[in-house]
Amino acid sequence: MKTNFLNISKRIVSACQKANRDSQTVKLIWVSKTKPISQVNEAYEIGARDFGENKIQEIVEKFSVPEKGVEVHAIGPIQSNKLRKAAALTHWIHTITSVKQINKLEKFADEFEKPLKILFQVNTSGEESKSGIQPEQLRDFLSALPASNLLYSGLMTIGVNSGNPEDSRKGFLFLKEIRDDFYQKDSRFTHFSELSMGMSGDMEVAIEEGSTMIRVGSALFGARDYA
Repeated sequence: MKTNFLNISKRIVSACQKANRDSQTVKLIWVSKTKPISQVNEAYEIGARDFGENKIQEIVEKFSVPEKGVEVHAIGPIQSNKLRKAAALTHWIHTITSVKQINKLEKFADEFEKPLKILFQVNTSGEESKSGIQPEQLRDFLSALPASNLLYSGLMTIGVNSGNPEDSRKGFLFLKEIRDDFYQKDSRFTHFSELSMGMSGDMEVAIEEGSTMIRVGSALFGARDYA
């Protein structure tokens, strides 16, 4: 795992140099889905502090006991009845797509007395299998957002599943343009600085287009076991 981490780190540094960016501006999220707690602990010992999970149940199993310095990211769609657990155990939710979710999370954030950071997922790939706000609806959606005790922290997308990273560039650029337009536009968007985009296959393109969060799983932890 340490070798994998060094390889990913080198790719981040190289992409940042090409884009004339500081590599410290890119947060590496270790996507530990399907992996046992023993591998999470191993990653922590290497230096991992940001962990992403697609399923709330896996967050419950692995992160119910807080570890010093760790931030937990929910990076998969969340069912309505799982939002309370998500609010209790995560620091970031990357997949918000509706005001209804916001209204529920606000109550839970109050209950747990924590600043919950949320990102809005946008379906830039046009693939029906992916969740997200449609790009043509994004500006109106953001403009109409209510003031909230949640921290509106940015945007998230999943690249095009074509095997060619360049196919995702247009969508990544679109997200950056929207983020730039809304960041600090008013008090709702004070924290709206993050772009969660890019995985192991397209991270270089994502970094070139301004990504601040890279979500990497099997390239760090090894092949997943879906048995």
